[in-house]
Amino acid sequence: MSFMRRHRLFAACAGLLVALPSARAADPAPLPALVVVITIDQFRADYLARFGPHFGPGGFRLMLEQGASFSDCHYRHAVAKTASGHAVVLTGVHADTHGIIANDWIDRATMLRVNCVDDDTVQIVGLPETRGGVRVPTRNPALGASARRLLAPTVGDEFKLSRGPGPKVIGVSSKDRSAILLAGKFADAAYWMDKGRIVSSTAYVKELPAWVQAFNDSGRVEAAFGRSWERLLPVAAYDALQGPDDAPGEAGEAGMGRTLPKRVDGGAKQITPAFYDAFEGSPFKNEVLIDFARTLVEQEKLGRRGFTDILCLSFSTNDTVGHNYGPDSHEVMDITLRTDRQLADFLKFLDAQVGLANCTIVLTADHGVAPLPERIKALNPATSAGRIDNTRVLKTCEAALDRAFGALAAGRRWLAVDASQLLFFQDVLREKNIAPAAAEKIVRDALLTLEFVDAAFTRSELEAGVIADAYALPTLRSFHRERSGDVFYRAKPFWVERRTGTNHGTPYNYDTHVPLLWLGRGVKPGSYSQPVGVDDIAPTLARILGVLAPPQAGGRSLF
Repeated sequence: MSFMRRHRLFAACAGLLVALPSARAADPAPLPALVVVITIDQFRADYLARFGPHFGPGGFRLMLEQGASFSDCHYRHAVAKTASGHAVVLTGVHADTHGIIANDWIDRATMLRVNCVDDDTVQIVGLPETRGGVRVPTRNPALGASARRLLAPTVGDEFKLSRGPGPKVIGVSSKDRSAILLAGKFADAAYWMDKGRIVSSTAYVKELPAWVQAFNDSGRVEAAFGRSWERLLPVAAYDALQGPDDAPGEAGEAGMGRTLPKRVDGGAKQITPAFYDAFEGSPFKNEVLIDFARTLVEQEKLGRRGFTDILCLSFSTNDTVGHNYGPDSHEVMDITLRTDRQLADFLKFLDAQVGLANCTIVLTADHGVAPLPERIKALNPATSAGRIDNTRVLKTCEAALDRAFGALAAGRRWLAVDASQLLFFQDVLREKNIAPAAAEKIVRDALLTLEFVDAAFTRSELEAGVIADAYALPTLRSFHRERSGDVFYRAKPFWVERRTGTNHGTPYNYDTHVPLLWLGRGVKPGSYSQPVGVDDIAPTLARILGVLAPPQAGGRSLF
């Protein structure tokens, strides 16, 4: 028989085999007992390489060496903020769909600021007026928090719909928005910290479980009073990577100063409200958070009940430290090394409780951060970098409107500035019979006269989707028709909207490039260099869990 005849016969037989039903379908892959989704607030991808030589064996290094590492992972939206980033992780969609355009924003109808998770139909639980006799100012307990403003379902929501009440989905963070937006609408619980105390909302529980109350009463937070934040390594190791400890532009808030070591006492000899402010920016807050996460796994028996449970865990203190001191500071290096050690301890704990082979773990960040503009100027004074003055933004735009349409009466305003977007007071436009599109163009053109503005777009342009710009698609992904403002501008690189410290919220690499590490069941280990997005996490995790991806998720499964 000739080669060609043999080839045709083999092809025919192969086709017949494909057409016949399988004698025995392949068994589905076993589900993980526990899924842990970890986000580190304000953690740039380059931190893994920069600080990697100083990592221990069981944290980031374990995930890098034994798991899957995606070195080119980015957010694909333009406004890189905590809430908008956390909302992407498990919905797989961006602000144009999930609706969380920022941490808070000005409501177009009322012109009042709203928080992304505030909910006046529920109340905060677990928040006493005093702590050890000290009255601590906190948020209004009557104004609760929930995921009601999140307009897209999460993987956890899909899993609860698919598998019924058995699995538990729980969010934990220092920030309410981080815990809530990861956990989703159908979560069993969400816990966060308010001045060091673990709290929740009646959206999840009527009152704190006894074990949470006991955790709060243990005095873990108050035990941090008077502790000194010392470097983990010799000073020379920090100088070699980060430069001098005290750098122009750093913020020394809550009595913490601009250099290490820092004494966490709020500048007093006994506990006062200032101590809790200092605690917010110390690594000891992450210690309490990870201690609570361990306690939660034990008390809720996560991963040991015959169901797949999902724990969402977000480290927020890294963001506070990064804002105050910048990515090139001793403080950021030290809290990164501490996070590595804490991650190692937590993975070891999970291995003992559940077995890492029975877990699926994914780690990423919600955004990166810009360097301090003073550092950029020190390297090259001719480089465009600086601090944005919102008062000047408002005056420039309103002066242009005055010239075009006539000045307003004393006390009246044309606009409100909300970070990188501006909103018109619509009653003023109606009174003057001004078409919104015409007023938008005046403001857009005025913004473009400012030396720190790279591009500006009107609502009319964004609604039509007709902007021509290198960042057009990320910009449109951050625009929500009902919630976004009337004119949006993008600052040039290295310009930040803070008087001291630094910020994030742009489509530039330093804000959007984040780590993506996977470990455990359903993960194909290896180092992957192809471009991926944070919006790929949701469909990947849904596939591992054997459920449909969230209905609007546009990413792809990575394995």
